[in-house]
Amino acid sequence: MLAPTQVTVLDAITYSGNPANLAPVRDDPRLRFVHGDIRQPDLIDEVVPGHDVIVHFAAESHVDRSIAGATPFVTTNVLGTQTLLDAALRHGVRRFVHISTDEVYGSIAEGSWTEQWPLAPNSPYSASKAGSDLLALAFHRTHGLDVVVTRCSNNYGPYQYPEKVVPLFVTNLLDGGTVPLYGDGGNVRDWLHVHDHCRGIALVQQRGRAGEIYHIGGGTELTNKELTAQLLEACGAGWDRVVPVADRKGHDRRYSLDITKIKTELGYVPSIPLDTGLADTVRWYRDHRSWWEPLKAVPAR
Repeated sequence: MLAPTQVTVLDAITYSGNPANLAPVRDDPRLRFVHGDIRQPDLIDEVVPGHDVIVHFAAESHVDRSIAGATPFVTTNVLGTQTLLDAALRHGVRRFVHISTDEVYGSIAEGSWTEQWPLAPNSPYSASKAGSDLLALAFHRTHGLDVVVTRCSNNYGPYQYPEKVVPLFVTNLLDGGTVPLYGDGGNVRDWLHVHDHCRGIALVQQRGRAGEIYHIGGGTELTNKELTAQLLEACGAGWDRVVPVADRKGHDRRYSLDITKIKTELGYVPSIPLDTGLADTVRWYRDHRSWWEPLKAVPAR
């Protein structure tokens, strides 16, 4: 287990950021919170000195928003990453863990991607993440910065902003509303509970090899229609609450990560079965209306 003496959380608190997410650890004396943007070099130069490790989660991440407007995705995901990498190099950060996504590979009809697979992103979001991955790895190869990259599958769990499919569907259903289903519902995703994702990141931070990429997957692939069925059942709702909508532009058909490398080298295996994880997630949103209701009351931007 990691036992840091101090953790600094740097967050721009954009539309999906919420200081309430830190409530469970707010009173821990090891926690420092800084409200700021990774695109601000002067601020980054103030924050980074004295830190041994940077775990770089910060990103614009919603595909639909990237289709509507790519600029914040490029400036945050690419230029913001460069700002962090420059600062890590300047200030002697020991390790830089860059968090990425399976979406950088595009779509795969059968089989699973290994870490050596060529990048072929199809959305502005995934293209910006692919660019940031390449920058991070270039800093390792060019400057010798200790960089490791993780690529994960679709996350779900508590505290997830309700534009993502699982919390969107759950909160809509709990409120008696309808849920949208893209196209024929046949797009396939692998589902990873956020706690398993964090365990995988911790293993990579501690023992991953510099300059390497590690896949973190959940081991359960479902079509969007199958996921919808599970969420309907968990919320006590029927298919009359599902509204078919036009498919997303450039919608990747299937994602699938091969996790052999992280399993063999670091001992990672997903520990939370999807049925258990989804039931716990639905329960969390049912019990935490005070967290998500204010978020859904704000008009989409």
